[in-house]
Amino acid sequence: MGLKKKREMQVAALTVHHQDLETLRSFADVEGKNLASLLLHCVQLKDGVSQIHYVKQIVPLLEKADTNGVCDPAIQSCLDILAGIYYSLSLKNPLKKVLASSLNGLPEFFQTEAIHSFTSHLEEELNTTDLYSYRKVVDNISSCMENFNLGRASVNNLLKNVLHFLQKSLTEILEENRKFAGNHIVQTQLMNDLLVGIRVSMTLVQKVQDFQENLWKASSSPIWQSMCGLLGIFTEFLSDGDLLQTIQSTSGLAVILFVKTMFQPSENIPELISSLLLHSVDCTRVPEWLMSSCRSLCCADLPGSALLFLCQGTLAMLDWQNGGMGPSGEALLLDTVHVLFTLSSQIKESTLEMFLSRILASWTNSAIHILESSSPSLKDSLNGNSSIVGRLLEYVYTHWEHPLDALRHQTKIIFRNLLQIHRLTMQGAHLVTDPFFLGLTKSLLRLEWHIKGKYACLGCLVECIGIEHILAIDNTIPSQILEVMGDQSLVPYASDLLETMFKNHKNHLKAQTADITWIDQWHETWVSPLLHILCEGNLDQKSYVIDYYLPKLLNYSPESLRYMVKILQTSIDAKTGSCGSRGALGALMACLRTARAHGHLQSATDTWENLVSSARIKQGLIHQHCQVRIDTLGLLCESSRSTEIVSAEEMQWIQFFIMYNLNSQSPGVRQQICSLLKKLFCRIQESSQVLYKVEHGKSKHEPENGLTKEQPSVSLQQYKNFMSSTCNSLFEALFPGSSYSTRFSALTILGSIAEVFPVLEGRVQVVYQLSHDIDADRFQTLIECFTSTFEEVKTLAFDLLMKLSVTAVQFQDAEKLQGLFEAALELSTSTKPYDCVTASYLLNFLIWQDVVPSSLHAACSAGDKPAAVVERNTLMVIKCLIENLEEDVSQAENSLLQAAASFPMYGRVHCVTRALQKLPLDSLQLLSEWTPVVEKLLLLSYRISAVVAPVIQSSSPEGLIPMDTDSESASRLQVILNEIQPRDTNDYFNQAKILRECDNFDLEDLNASVSNIDTSVDIKGKEGKTYDVTAQMVLVCCWRSMKEVALLLGTLCQLLPMQPMPESSDGLLTVEQVKEIGDYFKQHLLQSRHRGAFELAYTGFVKLTEILNRCPNVNLQRLPEQWLWNVLEEVKCSDPSSKLCATRRSAGIPFYIQALLASEPKKGKMDLLKITMKELILLAGPTDNSQSTVPQVHALNILRALFRDTRLGENVIPFVADGAKAAILGFTSPVWAVRNSSTLLFSSLITRIFGVKQGKDDHSKTNRMTGREFFSRFPELYPFLLKQLEAVADTVDSDMGEPDRHPSMFLLLLVLEKLYPSPMDGTSSALSMAPFVPFIMR
Repeated sequence: MGLKKKREMQVAALTVHHQDLETLRSFADVEGKNLASLLLHCVQLKDGVSQIHYVKQIVPLLEKADTNGVCDPAIQSCLDILAGIYYSLSLKNPLKKVLASSLNGLPEFFQTEAIHSFTSHLEEELNTTDLYSYRKVVDNISSCMENFNLGRASVNNLLKNVLHFLQKSLTEILEENRKFAGNHIVQTQLMNDLLVGIRVSMTLVQKVQDFQENLWKASSSPIWQSMCGLLGIFTEFLSDGDLLQTIQSTSGLAVILFVKTMFQPSENIPELISSLLLHSVDCTRVPEWLMSSCRSLCCADLPGSALLFLCQGTLAMLDWQNGGMGPSGEALLLDTVHVLFTLSSQIKESTLEMFLSRILASWTNSAIHILESSSPSLKDSLNGNSSIVGRLLEYVYTHWEHPLDALRHQTKIIFRNLLQIHRLTMQGAHLVTDPFFLGLTKSLLRLEWHIKGKYACLGCLVECIGIEHILAIDNTIPSQILEVMGDQSLVPYASDLLETMFKNHKNHLKAQTADITWIDQWHETWVSPLLHILCEGNLDQKSYVIDYYLPKLLNYSPESLRYMVKILQTSIDAKTGSCGSRGALGALMACLRTARAHGHLQSATDTWENLVSSARIKQGLIHQHCQVRIDTLGLLCESSRSTEIVSAEEMQWIQFFIMYNLNSQSPGVRQQICSLLKKLFCRIQESSQVLYKVEHGKSKHEPENGLTKEQPSVSLQQYKNFMSSTCNSLFEALFPGSSYSTRFSALTILGSIAEVFPVLEGRVQVVYQLSHDIDADRFQTLIECFTSTFEEVKTLAFDLLMKLSVTAVQFQDAEKLQGLFEAALELSTSTKPYDCVTASYLLNFLIWQDVVPSSLHAACSAGDKPAAVVERNTLMVIKCLIENLEEDVSQAENSLLQAAASFPMYGRVHCVTRALQKLPLDSLQLLSEWTPVVEKLLLLSYRISAVVAPVIQSSSPEGLIPMDTDSESASRLQVILNEIQPRDTNDYFNQAKILRECDNFDLEDLNASVSNIDTSVDIKGKEGKTYDVTAQMVLVCCWRSMKEVALLLGTLCQLLPMQPMPESSDGLLTVEQVKEIGDYFKQHLLQSRHRGAFELAYTGFVKLTEILNRCPNVNLQRLPEQWLWNVLEEVKCSDPSSKLCATRRSAGIPFYIQALLASEPKKGKMDLLKITMKELILLAGPTDNSQSTVPQVHALNILRALFRDTRLGENVIPFVADGAKAAILGFTSPVWAVRNSSTLLFSSLITRIFGVKQGKDDHSKTNRMTGREFFSRFPELYPFLLKQLEAVADTVDSDMGEPDRHPSMFLLLLVLEKLYPSPMDGTSSALSMAPFVPFIMR
């Protein structure tokens, strides 16, 4: 529910050249009734939507034209201009389709002239030589072929030229693409052009009539030569790994289509394609043209991806219907699936795995088509007991738990098709008694319910053989599935299976029973277990059943509601003191709420009079269990009709509810209350619009709800009173000292009211406006919410103030507003971190309400350009903050301790960042004034960073100052300077640290080293008090300053427009400034030791890398790649002088590399990720004792971060096996740092493979998988783990008398513990768990 805005259609207007305009003017008649006049009117309009109206009038006008057997020169010229207009319009412009559709009805008399015009214009287009205009020409060819008679005739006339153009354009675009290697923005555009070119070539072959004949098949024919050229290009694309996979897959389709079209005799095509797939082409028997075009297919070894896409082409482009290809087609079908089985064991890349699953599903579809009229031998090869179906079932069982949702979906399609295939091979056998279906049913039911694939496959089986056979095996299945619904990850699968089952069962019972008695059996099977869960189940289980299963059941069988209500009413009456338990009352409210929300209760009156009493409703609203209260509120607020009238009784109950429930401690409950009340306000708003129409006599029908027996004016007044009363209650709840939960609820609900009842200009009547109930006290109350220590409260209060139509000027005088501004500046330099957040909200409030003190206006020079008020105010406030910040930084450069105690700098920077984030910084108007401000901000950021960096980059930043009461600040400062020399550089592992055996602290040495500093300076605060500065104060000041600088720089790079070229003057950031920001982030990510500092620098750096990857400037675009190679080189060399941090899990180094790799475009080949992973896995492997272990430690720590990064997702899966090997081998290292990093890497790999741990039960199967699934996904680990386990077992057997266990034993057992045998595992499996058992037993 909610107010829907009508979306306006945007259409680019058509235009013509000046010469054509003059032609139209010369032919236009005085009355404006001929075609030239119509077109002249049309092209003079600036609005595309209006032009559509004129275009539709062209053909009716021509139908009336008096031809006298001769085509009028004026009409000839107009048709010529129309052809020019058609080709000038872009492919997606609606005008192009409207024009084509109109011209399809052109009178036959004008057809020849029109075809001549369109052909000549298309010929001009085909002569284009500008490579970057080729795409437009290809789009025009494509649109001509799409339901446009004149266009198709033109292409037919110019078929030779069109094919030659496509061949030329594809060749040249490929060359251009190679020139721009590394510039992924240009490459992506060029590759899209290639893709469109291939698709258009295929469309031509499929749609142009000439290709159905054999006239063009002479080797001397220009069409034949172009076809051979195109086939050669597609073959090249198919094997080119540098192109997008969609180009390769489409090329696979094109190759098969072209071979099918060109090869003679056609009955030998299946045999030829079989030999291509199996690498068994006899080159002596293949035609010359095929060898010259497809030599790599015929003679060379194809990469796996090319073979895969050829299989796809085979299945998609050949006609499998009705067995038209005969026995050779059947042989090709079997050969294709064997090739796919071979590929499935080789392919590990997730995108190719996805392609493979789709192609296997496509194969099963082709098998179904061919089986409908196939030979008995093929039926024997494809029945349920055949090896092919066995292998496909194995594929399903191995992949039905795959992390990729789309791949899991394909396994379901494959399984459903396999059932259909077996049915087609059965010779009159009964479905239910068939051994294949019986065995499949029993083995699926034996599986545990935590396996997601079980649900989809059981659903397919139910659709195939019916539910009654499954219920006969075990009639408790509905209860078992409902029991599982406490686990959120299984809920969607379980509810879908239940829906399939109860629908099938109802249809079966209906068909078998003549009378209505079947409904009782159906209720007993499906509704009774549901009611038991709703009354007795745990909270999660109940809420998931209500959200997922109950709506499906009621939508399918609305009549079951009365049965539910009757049972639950009886249960409530039977229990005394039902307020004390959640039980039946909660279940009743949940059922009624779901029924009303889905439109199964006609009106609220019907609900309460016939199904439930008012006393029950009130009982539900004050129930001690929050879910019962929420469900009862949902029953009152939700409705399937957004205009259903809210009754006076409902409004009373909701006020009663609000009174007691604003202070809910559960965030989830608060969110639900606010969401439900927003739905209620939407109902009030939309139903009030209906009432206004009724009141003004605009509506012929009365409101649908029978509740409004009173006049509409009475209901509208009740609405106003209810809304006003609700707002009073909410503002009363915002008293000083009210709890966070109360404030959050009250402000969220008030925000919903302001949003649902907007301030609308014009004649639209709104039943209530929050602004009318705001007075000075309430305005002040909202401003005081900024002082809350919770940022959510500040945000809600700020957003609410922005939604109101009243402004600060109405309630605050200039003196108060000046005071607010001064308070904000004071708070921005407070030592309490949350104060600077308050300051930022206050400043933004003053900026957006346009009440910035007049004293600042002088600081802003009056520019000629008309700037937005908000932008001008923001600029003035930021300038003021910069002035203050410059003073603070200057003092901090003199004394960091003084800054930490009195004027930490981070508050001012935070305020600047927040002010910038509120502006639309990609469309600033005062550019000339912003440029110096941005420069100043960058310089200040670097100065602040230089002041605090020594502390952040210290080897132990957490305790730089002694915690005693000595107040000699200078001594302490020197202690800081002595302490912050980094202690964890690479020589940490190479040089032993010898501690001097002395207990006393030599003060004389210290004094000598600080002789140039006045040791008697006290640290004085703003009021002149002396402060004792602790280590925490210094550290908080430093890391927060670093955090805010990082966020400010991240904001500047993300939001400010960057110059496309260095000499351009439009942008606010120059290329040099962007490089400086990058160097800044690099320095702090690679050298900071404080986790808080480098984590936040990472946030800013991610924004920078994302911007750089989208940047049109090639120099900037390549920066991330250069930075990546530089840091990898530094990691590889173990130079003792390196400043990289080798402890603290490599500190910011993994973050730095993570940011560079995660911003790489996901649609490309992800080459940077692949190269980096290979480099790191090499470094992470065991090293010689002579080498330093520092690079190995870094590599292990970086790999851990990359395997944990969700943005890299499935792209890191191909490297999991090598990562696991490195971790297990690293655990045997004698160096503790390597063992520690290996353990951390191993932990993240376990999570990546088996998923995030769901509960406390270590033996739960939710985070485990079958041995077959594990080893089929990571086959390299099978021999490795077996060999390692054998080595561990040998050490245990040896009689050396040493009690120590092999170091990697624990890791190996941890992996094997997560694997279990599945009832679906075949007895003969190459990846069986059996060989591991003897070693474990030893």
